[in-house]
Amino acid sequence: MLAAVLYGSEDLRMEQVPVPGIGPGELLLRVGASLTCGTDLKVYRRGYHAMMLKPPVVFGHELAGVVVGIGAGVDKFNIGDRVLPLNSAPCDECYFCRHNQQNLCEDLLFNNGAYAQYMRIPARIVEKNTLPVPDGLALEHAAMTEPLACVVRGMEESGARTGDTMAVIGAGPIGLMFIHAAHLSGMRVIAVVKREDQIAAARRLGAADVVRIADGVDTVAAARALTDNGRGADVVIEAVAHPATWEQAVGIVRKGGVVNFFGGPPSGTVVGLDTNRLHYGDITLKASFHLTPATARTAFAMIASGRFKAAEFITGTAPLDDLPQIFARMMTRSAEKYRDIKTAVFPHGRKPIAAESGASEARVRGGAQ
Repeated sequence: MLAAVLYGSEDLRMEQVPVPGIGPGELLLRVGASLTCGTDLKVYRRGYHAMMLKPPVVFGHELAGVVVGIGAGVDKFNIGDRVLPLNSAPCDECYFCRHNQQNLCEDLLFNNGAYAQYMRIPARIVEKNTLPVPDGLALEHAAMTEPLACVVRGMEESGARTGDTMAVIGAGPIGLMFIHAAHLSGMRVIAVVKREDQIAAARRLGAADVVRIADGVDTVAAARALTDNGRGADVVIEAVAHPATWEQAVGIVRKGGVVNFFGGPPSGTVVGLDTNRLHYGDITLKASFHLTPATARTAFAMIASGRFKAAEFITGTAPLDDLPQIFARMMTRSAEKYRDIKTAVFPHGRKPIAAESGASEARVRGGAQ
């Protein structure tokens, strides 16, 4: 099968590799659609991910597809089913799982390999975090569940409520998802963006006001001026992963408010914060990492219902063998040159939903493929 194999920093090669074998409890998926994302861009830039993968390896983790192989003992799915496998599953037995923090599971099982024609889904993910995709829902839209589930958890952990004012710093894919999800939840959203084209995207997805970061503009003052009496936002989401925007987030939040440092800078990054403001302002600082099975199901329901405008986030499509060029272009994301939010990659070519039944695939049940 054709797959994108990561060998190291910015070293992505298209290769023919064996179709994955499957064992008991596992599924083999014909990948219908996979999506580019910021985490995969970080992996491409750095050449590895300490928690999820080490090169050389097929990578990518946002996908949906069709079941073409079923391991012994699987009774939840059938050949031809359209499914969404999440990229992880907790053990539900360790300290963190018992404390309702499954995202911090000590044995969190990750799965990568979405940038390929076929992908193996491990038994634990099949059992705990694979969902059937209803007829009529495009696979590329279903594949958006993973990042949205992280956003849903970020909102829940921030205590965001209907009627609140939320400031979102950053208008990449995750920032725009926060803007849209907050708007759908009845919040007033102030978007803080970098590029001119992001202004229209933020407004289209629900931002009531937009502040553009620019030379000579006091971003904190401009954002606070858009809140009631200039007191600041109830909740601030930092979705850039830069020390300067972490500091801006603390400046924008109101007394008694919450800052969620959702964007994670590289290891060793140091940020300077005004301790007087934090203490006497009674400000809560927190961060959110990953998702849980519960937030995955909430996100999937938002997409399946049509309330979440998944189509707005897919601004490019491509065949699988274009992936190295796509990631090379994504490296210019911070510049005006690259404006796609997400690219939907179709490893077998794009087909109508009715044709995604897997009917032409070999039937595999029980042993390895």
